[in-house]
Amino acid sequence: MNLTVRRAAALVAAAVAAALSASAPAAASPAGVVPGIEVLLDSKIALVQGKRVGLLTNPAAVDRHLVTTLDRLRADPRVKLTQLWAPEHGLAAATLNGTSNAAGVEPRTGLPIEGLFGQRTSPSPEALARVDVLLFDLQDIGSRTYTYVTSLGKTMQACAAAKVKVIVLDRPNPLGGNLFEGPVRTARRKSLLGWGPFPVTHGLTFGEVARFYNGEMKLGCPLEVVEMQGWRRGMIWDDTGLVWVPTSPGIPKPLNAYMYVATGMVCGSGPNCNEGGGNAMPFELIGAPWLDPDRLADATTKAIAGVDGLQQVRIRRMSWLPWHGQYRGKITHGIQIHLIDPHGFRPLRLALILLSVLHKEFPSGLKVDNAGRFALIWGNDDVLGQLRAHTPWQQIEAGWQAELQAFAAVRAKYLIYPP
Repeated sequence: MNLTVRRAAALVAAAVAAALSASAPAAASPAGVVPGIEVLLDSKIALVQGKRVGLLTNPAAVDRHLVTTLDRLRADPRVKLTQLWAPEHGLAAATLNGTSNAAGVEPRTGLPIEGLFGQRTSPSPEALARVDVLLFDLQDIGSRTYTYVTSLGKTMQACAAAKVKVIVLDRPNPLGGNLFEGPVRTARRKSLLGWGPFPVTHGLTFGEVARFYNGEMKLGCPLEVVEMQGWRRGMIWDDTGLVWVPTSPGIPKPLNAYMYVATGMVCGSGPNCNEGGGNAMPFELIGAPWLDPDRLADATTKAIAGVDGLQQVRIRRMSWLPWHGQYRGKITHGIQIHLIDPHGFRPLRLALILLSVLHKEFPSGLKVDNAGRFALIWGNDDVLGQLRAHTPWQQIEAGWQAELQAFAAVRAKYLIYPP
């Protein structure tokens, strides 16, 4: 090959390499929020090095390159994994509601695994005996009824008894760090769907929740929080620069995380309606076979007009066919809720308005057969009676403000991140 040809070949090779590097992911870390797992392995490895390490996680716990925490840890020679735990929906985030992995062995790693929902809700003493520290890395969606926040509390409780340190690898609250709505869960209504004494949304990260649990519920758990870098309280998920990975079968996208409270607190609390379960749009819909969709769409549109926090919500009528869950195989009529911009969105306010509209417009069709379940989900024994009495939603919401102010004062002691 002569010199001219060699130079031409070198130029072509350089151009190809430049094009590939431009289109491929950058080797350097991308911009945006840095999750706790990256901080741990980059600068806080001493917390786990030389120790037997347990991990409670699922596939939504990823770094900025979409590598799971489990894969990061098992590939790192400085880390000795000895035990795995999974929350509701299992280690693959794919099992049915109310279920997790059966106790056994995780096939890729050969590690023992316990599921922490269903028959067991806390790590067993036998499993905790295999670890010196337990890493907790799950992606939350900001609601007290989403059971991962309960798994954190019950895990801390078990670790306190076993004298095992819990290290929370922190992640963003997709609803942001400033919003909290709803009645504070009363002592009578403590459950797996409302374990901590929080309102329906709490505006905390899991690291902050863990600090709250230790301080207010006196768990006495040895605790360390590996903080995120770059997250501020005003950020919702869209502001983080992170890619969403489904946290459970019903939360495939950030939109579903934003909408979970808005519709889940309606149909999920016991009324005979469907919130999109068994459909490709979970938590984006409200409907039932007995319902007049035009009437619901018109009444809801009128009710939310000009309401603070709902200016970017649009309503349209829709029919769908659930393939599982409530009304499986029956044509269901109702509305689709479009969230044009999630910034400033008030999901629980929308839930309260939707329930008010349903009680007003469909008094003979709407049924709540289990008042106890409704109270359990809402954490309060008064809301259902107020709705049945057609108390204006503004008055119901105003009744929570004193307890929310008290919660805000307590919550402030455990905040980590700036405004």
